[in-house]
Amino acid sequence: MAALLVGIRGWLPLGAMAQEPPRPNILYIMADDLGWKDVGFHGSDIKTPNLDRLAQTGVQLEHYHAHPWCTPSRAALMTGRYPFRYGLQTIAIPSAATYGLATDEWILPQALKETGYKTAIVGKWHLGHADFKYWPLNRGFDYQYGPILGEIDYFTHAAHNQVDWYRNHELVNEEGYVTTLLGQDAVKLIDEHDANTPLFLYLAFTAPHAPYQAPEEALAQYANIEDPSRRAYAAMITVMDEQIGQVVAALERRGMRDNTLIVFQSDNGGPRSAAVTGEVDTSGGTIPADNGPFRGGKGSLYEGGTRVVALANWPGRIEPGSVANQPMHIIDWYPTLANLAGASLNQTKPLDGLNIWPALAEGQSLDREALGYDVEPFRAAVHQGDWKLVWQITIPSKTELFNLAQDPSEETNLADRNRRMVNRLKQRVEMASQEAEFPLVLTEALGAAKSALFSSVATPEEAEAIDNLP
Repeated sequence: MAALLVGIRGWLPLGAMAQEPPRPNILYIMADDLGWKDVGFHGSDIKTPNLDRLAQTGVQLEHYHAHPWCTPSRAALMTGRYPFRYGLQTIAIPSAATYGLATDEWILPQALKETGYKTAIVGKWHLGHADFKYWPLNRGFDYQYGPILGEIDYFTHAAHNQVDWYRNHELVNEEGYVTTLLGQDAVKLIDEHDANTPLFLYLAFTAPHAPYQAPEEALAQYANIEDPSRRAYAAMITVMDEQIGQVVAALERRGMRDNTLIVFQSDNGGPRSAAVTGEVDTSGGTIPADNGPFRGGKGSLYEGGTRVVALANWPGRIEPGSVANQPMHIIDWYPTLANLAGASLNQTKPLDGLNIWPALAEGQSLDREALGYDVEPFRAAVHQGDWKLVWQITIPSKTELFNLAQDPSEETNLADRNRRMVNRLKQRVEMASQEAEFPLVLTEALGAAKSALFSSVATPEEAEAIDNLP
């Protein structure tokens, strides 16, 4: 009987195999600030053979979007909901901020853990750090390793001279290059995992986020690149790729690879300005990320900020070498992974994402009206079909409408020629804004400003002292 079943599996069409897949292990890999073009399978000269192999044996997601900042994208993954719904729609959580992802959100690791998964985060969290209630072990993860905030020195593991490196919420002082340590820890986790228990491993690299730092042996691979920032950036990506290769090899060694869904993506587009690379000053050098044909970069609502490199791979379940050109979004993974895992959605708030598994495995069309709602107090963007609205509300206001099918680089503003579509998409934004929470970063900033402005008296001597601060 076993031989018969194996034989049947061999000749079943891929679509039939994909209809009722077994509960998979899930390896979700997140890069940080990776440019859309900065992988080999998008034509880069940066060496990414392991990612290229995953793309060639899986599906490339070529119309895939996230949010333009780190925290909103990671929150959208964890909740399956647009971050404007819980106040995380604007920029990343600053180092001195006290807020985090609302604890009444039932997030992905909680849903998976409830259904029997071992849940682990190896890498960057950045969804709240000032209060332990926001930390990973209190949000459904069984295991945690890496930085809680995220922008750290790659050799000292410190942010603002404070070490940000933890294992299971305990501060760890150890030597090593951050990307290598994260890969090694993920390998160790897989090697020690009970293969009879499904695993959800969220491997969130800090690479290639600034500061642009890499080991000497990695830099030597790119001695031909004269610009030091681009050389370091390329080396960082290659080290990340090497560690991804080690993690995939660990899955194969444990016999877990055939039943593991691997997802890879960047959290947002690569930065194109020193103003958005983070809290480390990068203004003295070039900004090395390359978003290919797409306009803008990190922090921007144009495609360069929100259309990100992504792929999915599951042997025997996803057709090798396939390409998905349907619009997909990071919010879609929560319902997709929950469905594959057999997890209940009873405790979640209404999800914005769709189950995209039929599209990934069988090429089925997705039935959605619009996606990519970036709704902030001063600007917004939304897609509907081929159309995309970018709306800047601050003075001087600006309304832009692009046909992405004809103009993926967003060079031609069609707003004046298609007022009906502009009005329709603006109505969608207005409706979404009625459900939006005021951005927590602005709430906290206004509170700090109020405290400073209305609880003290500024004298000329104090003003002079402030001016003379280093």
